[in-house]
Amino acid sequence: MNRETLLNEVGKVAESAGRAILAIYGEPERWAVQQKVDDSPLTAADLAAHRLIVEELHRLTPTIPVLSEESEDHSGRRDWSRLWVVDPLDGTREFVARTNDFTVNIALVENGEAILGVMHAPVYGMTYLAARGLGAWRQDGQRRERIGTTVTMSPPRLLLSRHHRSGAEDAVLAAVKARFGDCSVLQVGSAFKMCRVAEGAADFYPRFGKTMEWDTAAGQILLEEAGGLLVDHDGRPLRYNERDTLVNPPFLVVGERARLPEWLSVLSAA
Repeated sequence: MNRETLLNEVGKVAESAGRAILAIYGEPERWAVQQKVDDSPLTAADLAAHRLIVEELHRLTPTIPVLSEESEDHSGRRDWSRLWVVDPLDGTREFVARTNDFTVNIALVENGEAILGVMHAPVYGMTYLAARGLGAWRQDGQRRERIGTTVTMSPPRLLLSRHHRSGAEDAVLAAVKARFGDCSVLQVGSAFKMCRVAEGAADFYPRFGKTMEWDTAAGQILLEEAGGLLVDHDGRPLRYNERDTLVNPPFLVVGERARLPEWLSVLSAA
């Protein structure tokens, strides 16, 4: 199966998972929330999407293992040079709070790099797809169009988390205003923030709070193919399945690549 065909098939898998999530989203009586060991929430929607995605990926690519947020066992993953990295429902807090900003994230990682990714926003009916060398795309029903980041607006458009904001983000906000005079602040939940930058609706997103590799892998290839970057605070692209931990370092998302040094300078001033 060539990469373009695989991308299209994975898009269908993500959309199927989205339908399973929406079926539960429309039935509040099924929203029982459990707390996982790391104190993050878990719902029936997470588990339904996880089971569907794992089954379909095994059908499509039986020799490629799946690393999912809801997998019970991650042992042995460091031996995998090629793997799927999946968050069946990114933004469970957004799901429970009914903000609509949650996504299905599926990425193919090869030798530490995300090379194919799909992000589906079930409530909005939008699917974002990207693969190395094939560009970044947004699909709304039967209509698919290529997307790309934009030059930084004046004032710049800054994305902040709705549920994970900290003093560090407030310090960055102050530093952005000091550098540019002003900025517009958009509050968006989950990995959907990366979609917004990739499609040119925002310029910059700093993240200091805890995230995992399945939160960013699909978004990273989407951003890179759209013309943007997802990098750590030293300006290095994130890499996957190469460390003992699956916790990401703090990172930033930049729409206009040429402005990366300026945004790193803003971070250092915060």
